[in-house]
Amino acid sequence: MKMLGNAPLAGKRPVGGYSGRIDATADPSLSNPTVTVVVPAKNEALNLPHVLARIPAWVDEVILVDGQSTDNTVEVARDVMPGIRCIQQDRPGKGAALRCGFAAATGDIIVMLDADGSTDPQEIPAFVGALLSGADMVKGSRFLQGGGTRDMEWYRRLGNWAFVQLVRLRFGGSFSDLCYGYAAFWRDVLPHFRLDDLDGFEVEAGMNIRALRADLHLAEVPSTEHARIHGESNLHTIRDGWRVLSTITKLAFRGPRPTHPSETQAARAASRIPVVLPTSGQ
Repeated sequence: MKMLGNAPLAGKRPVGGYSGRIDATADPSLSNPTVTVVVPAKNEALNLPHVLARIPAWVDEVILVDGQSTDNTVEVARDVMPGIRCIQQDRPGKGAALRCGFAAATGDIIVMLDADGSTDPQEIPAFVGALLSGADMVKGSRFLQGGGTRDMEWYRRLGNWAFVQLVRLRFGGSFSDLCYGYAAFWRDVLPHFRLDDLDGFEVEAGMNIRALRADLHLAEVPSTEHARIHGESNLHTIRDGWRVLSTITKLAFRGPRPTHPSETQAARAASRIPVVLPTSGQ
């Protein structure tokens, strides 16, 4: 795990969030936070049996956000995982889908997972473990030792590298990957992301930058991006790359968000309590 950003890591992350803490010593059942996995999907019926079956059994809630699929995406999801929650997104785009999924999530921890098989659900314990070790948000990186990608052309690698350098130069931090959709965070940090203006594939970059500017405790874990199993990607390199660049530029010229006293590092460190990673089998 690699810590990054401007805020140092100290101690364990409290269950319930830094802005309204829950004392797990008063109720031992709270020492295991609940986990929601959000899966945006559009015409992914052929891929969902592989993806959903690999989500660990200890995950408390799985939400599939359907982007007006024309195949039987929703029916397949319910067949593979009868307890899954399926909702419809309110407007087009991956960012819009994630926003709907996050709003519907009830877990203490939210994990973003792609429906095409490119992100491996069996890596979820690494993300959750980093959150339980003190991070507010954990993002996967294809460029840390132990990570990799099997679905990224050289020009996309170059573009991602250029975006990373721009973000480091303007916002600080030490991201090694920027435009990757595998991430997890505590639900109580959602207000920092302000997703209303992030409808497309620029959502990952926008979330990462806003988390950095909010001085959240950030971490990266190595992750392997696999090739899509079936179908064609909804990503358009030029169009979506331009949206990422526009998002970086827009955020670069905005003033920093004022920090509420309850969100300071001192307040966060004042009442940390230990939490443990779920140990039940997959």
